[in-house]
Amino acid sequence: MSWESVFGSFVLVAASEMGDKTQLLAFSLASKFRKPWVVLAGILVATVANHALASSVGTWVSTHVPARVMALILAALFLGFGLWTLKPDTLDDDDGKPPRFGAFLTTVVLFFVAEMGDKTQLATMALAARYQATVLVTLGTTAGMLVSDGLAVFLGDRLAGRVQMKWVRWVTASLFFLFGLVSLWAAWRA
Repeated sequence: MSWESVFGSFVLVAASEMGDKTQLLAFSLASKFRKPWVVLAGILVATVANHALASSVGTWVSTHVPARVMALILAALFLGFGLWTLKPDTLDDDDGKPPRFGAFLTTVVLFFVAEMGDKTQLATMALAARYQATVLVTLGTTAGMLVSDGLAVFLGDRLAGRVQMKWVRWVTASLFFLFGLVSLWAAWRA
Protein backbone atom coordinates (compact mmCIF):
# COMPACT_ATOMS: atom_id res chain seq x y z
CA MET A 1 0.00 0.00 0.00
CA SER A 2 1.43 3.35 -1.04
CA TRP A 3 0.82 5.73 1.83
CA GLU A 4 2.07 8.58 -0.37
CA SER A 5 -0.90 8.17 -2.72
CA VAL A 6 -3.39 7.99 0.17
CA PHE A 7 -1.86 10.85 2.14
CA GLY A 8 -1.21 13.09 -0.88
CA SER A 9 -4.77 12.55 -2.10
CA PHE A 10 -6.19 13.17 1.36
CA VAL A 11 -4.29 16.42 1.95
CA LEU A 12 -4.91 17.88 -1.48
CA VAL A 13 -8.64 17.15 -1.54
CA ALA A 14 -9.25 18.03 2.13
CA ALA A 15 -7.62 21.41 1.59
CA SER A 16 -9.25 22.06 -1.78
CA GLU A 17 -12.70 21.20 -0.43
CA MET A 18 -12.50 24.03 2.12
CA GLY A 19 -14.87 26.73 0.88
CA ASP A 20 -15.82 24.66 -2.18
CA LYS A 21 -19.43 24.58 -3.35
CA THR A 22 -19.87 21.00 -2.15
CA GLN A 23 -18.72 21.99 1.34
CA LEU A 24 -21.26 24.79 1.24
CA LEU A 25 -23.83 22.23 0.10
CA ALA A 26 -22.92 19.98 3.05
CA PHE A 27 -23.45 22.89 5.43
CA SER A 28 -26.76 23.75 3.76
CA LEU A 29 -28.06 20.16 3.88
CA ALA A 30 -27.04 19.77 7.53
CA SER A 31 -28.82 23.01 8.38
CA LYS A 32 -31.93 22.02 6.44
CA PHE A 33 -32.31 18.45 7.71
CA ARG A 34 -30.75 18.70 11.20
CA LYS A 35 -29.56 15.09 10.78
CA PRO A 36 -25.76 15.42 10.59
CA TRP A 37 -24.94 11.69 10.58
CA VAL A 38 -27.47 10.97 7.84
CA VAL A 39 -26.12 13.84 5.74
CA LEU A 40 -22.53 12.65 6.28
CA ALA A 41 -23.54 9.10 5.26
CA GLY A 42 -25.06 10.51 2.06
CA ILE A 43 -21.84 12.46 1.39
CA LEU A 44 -19.83 9.25 1.87
CA VAL A 45 -21.91 7.24 -0.62
CA ALA A 46 -21.90 10.04 -3.21
CA THR A 47 -18.17 10.67 -2.83
CA VAL A 48 -17.16 7.01 -3.07
CA ALA A 49 -19.22 6.60 -6.25
CA ASN A 50 -18.01 9.86 -7.80
CA HIS A 51 -14.35 9.53 -6.87
CA ALA A 52 -14.14 5.83 -7.77
CA LEU A 53 -15.35 6.80 -11.23
CA ALA A 54 -12.88 9.70 -11.44
CA SER A 55 -9.98 7.55 -10.17
CA SER A 56 -10.78 4.80 -12.65
CA VAL A 57 -10.77 7.25 -15.55
CA GLY A 58 -7.54 8.86 -14.31
CA THR A 59 -5.77 5.51 -13.96
CA TRP A 60 -6.98 4.35 -17.37
CA VAL A 61 -5.79 7.57 -19.05
CA SER A 62 -2.38 7.31 -17.39
CA THR A 63 -1.83 3.83 -18.82
CA HIS A 64 -2.65 4.96 -22.37
CA VAL A 65 -0.73 8.24 -22.52
CA PRO A 66 3.10 8.46 -22.68
CA ALA A 67 4.78 9.41 -19.38
CA ARG A 68 6.16 12.79 -20.51
CA VAL A 69 2.83 13.86 -22.05
CA MET A 70 0.98 12.69 -18.94
CA ALA A 71 3.34 14.66 -16.67
CA LEU A 72 2.78 17.81 -18.76
CA ILE A 73 -1.00 17.32 -18.70
CA LEU A 74 -0.93 16.81 -14.93
CA ALA A 75 1.26 19.87 -14.45
CA ALA A 76 -1.19 21.99 -16.45
CA LEU A 77 -4.17 20.55 -14.55
CA PHE A 78 -2.65 21.08 -11.10
CA LEU A 79 -1.52 24.63 -11.95
CA GLY A 80 -4.99 25.34 -13.36
CA PHE A 81 -6.63 23.92 -10.22
CA GLY A 82 -4.40 26.22 -8.17
CA LEU A 83 -5.71 29.24 -10.06
CA TRP A 84 -9.30 27.92 -9.88
CA THR A 85 -8.96 27.52 -6.10
CA LEU A 86 -8.21 31.22 -5.68
CA LYS A 87 -11.72 32.06 -6.92
CA PRO A 88 -14.28 31.63 -4.11
CA ASP A 89 -17.23 29.31 -4.71
CA THR A 90 -20.85 30.20 -4.00
CA LEU A 91 -23.90 28.04 -3.62
CA ASP A 92 -27.13 29.15 -5.27
CA ASP A 93 -30.13 29.22 -2.96
CA ASP A 94 -32.66 26.47 -3.43
CA ASP A 95 -36.15 27.22 -4.62
CA GLY A 96 -37.69 26.82 -1.15
CA LYS A 97 -39.48 23.54 -1.96
CA PRO A 98 -39.26 20.79 0.65
CA PRO A 99 -37.07 17.84 -0.39
CA ARG A 100 -39.00 14.86 -1.77
CA PHE A 101 -36.69 12.00 -0.87
CA GLY A 102 -35.48 12.56 2.69
CA ALA A 103 -32.10 13.56 4.04
CA PHE A 104 -30.03 10.59 2.87
CA LEU A 105 -31.20 10.22 -0.73
CA THR A 106 -31.37 13.99 -1.24
CA THR A 107 -27.77 14.30 -0.02
CA VAL A 108 -26.53 11.43 -2.19
CA VAL A 109 -28.12 12.79 -5.37
CA LEU A 110 -27.31 16.46 -4.80
CA PHE A 111 -23.76 15.76 -3.71
CA PHE A 112 -23.02 13.36 -6.58
CA VAL A 113 -24.34 15.84 -9.16
CA ALA A 114 -22.61 18.84 -7.54
CA GLU A 115 -19.30 16.97 -7.55
CA MET A 116 -19.48 16.26 -11.32
CA GLY A 117 -16.87 18.44 -12.99
CA ASP A 118 -15.92 19.99 -9.66
CA LYS A 119 -12.27 20.69 -8.97
CA THR A 120 -12.08 17.94 -6.35
CA GLN A 121 -13.43 15.38 -8.83
CA LEU A 122 -11.00 16.54 -11.51
CA ALA A 123 -8.19 16.58 -8.94
CA THR A 124 -9.09 12.99 -8.03
CA MET A 125 -8.79 12.05 -11.69
CA ALA A 126 -5.40 13.76 -11.94
CA LEU A 127 -4.16 12.20 -8.68
CA ALA A 128 -5.17 8.72 -9.89
CA ALA A 129 -3.29 9.37 -13.13
CA ARG A 130 -0.25 10.51 -11.16
CA TYR A 131 -0.19 7.65 -8.65
CA GLN A 132 -1.84 4.96 -10.83
CA ALA A 133 -3.65 3.69 -7.75
CA THR A 134 -7.43 3.80 -8.20
CA VAL A 135 -8.45 2.36 -4.83
CA LEU A 136 -5.82 4.20 -2.77
CA VAL A 137 -6.57 7.57 -4.36
CA THR A 138 -10.31 7.00 -3.91
CA LEU A 139 -9.66 6.15 -0.26
CA GLY A 140 -7.55 9.28 0.27
CA THR A 141 -9.82 11.68 -1.58
CA THR A 142 -12.95 10.29 0.08
CA ALA A 143 -11.36 10.67 3.52
CA GLY A 144 -10.37 14.23 2.62
CA MET A 145 -13.91 15.05 1.53
CA LEU A 146 -15.38 13.55 4.70
CA VAL A 147 -13.05 15.53 6.96
CA SER A 148 -13.74 18.85 5.21
CA ASP A 149 -17.43 18.27 4.74
CA GLY A 150 -17.72 16.82 8.24
CA LEU A 151 -16.44 20.14 9.55
CA ALA A 152 -19.18 21.89 7.59
CA VAL A 153 -21.83 19.44 8.79
CA PHE A 154 -20.89 19.44 12.48
CA LEU A 155 -19.07 22.71 13.10
CA GLY A 156 -20.12 25.01 10.25
CA ASP A 157 -21.77 27.69 12.34
CA ARG A 158 -18.96 27.82 14.89
CA LEU A 159 -16.09 27.82 12.39
CA ALA A 160 -17.54 30.24 9.85
CA GLY A 161 -16.60 33.34 11.80
CA ARG A 162 -13.16 32.11 12.93
CA VAL A 163 -11.52 30.87 9.74
CA GLN A 164 -10.57 33.31 7.00
CA MET A 165 -11.38 31.51 3.76
CA LYS A 166 -8.95 33.74 1.87
CA TRP A 167 -6.02 32.11 3.66
CA VAL A 168 -7.45 28.62 3.22
CA ARG A 169 -7.75 29.25 -0.54
CA TRP A 170 -4.13 30.49 -0.72
CA VAL A 171 -2.78 27.46 1.17
CA THR A 172 -4.80 25.11 -1.02
CA ALA A 173 -3.72 26.89 -4.21
CA SER A 174 -0.11 26.56 -3.03
CA LEU A 175 -0.57 22.79 -2.66
CA PHE A 176 -1.93 22.56 -6.22
CA PHE A 177 0.97 24.70 -7.48
CA LEU A 178 3.44 22.41 -5.68
CA PHE A 179 1.89 19.31 -7.28
CA GLY A 180 2.04 21.12 -10.65
CA LEU A 181 5.73 21.95 -10.23
CA VAL A 182 6.52 18.36 -9.22
CA SER A 183 4.73 17.17 -12.37
CA LEU A 184 6.68 19.66 -14.51
CA TRP A 185 9.89 18.38 -12.97
CA ALA A 186 8.82 14.79 -13.74
CA ALA A 187 8.10 15.77 -17.36
CA TRP A 188 11.51 17.39 -17.66
CA ARG A 189 13.19 14.24 -16.28
CA ALA A 190 11.21 11.84 -18.50
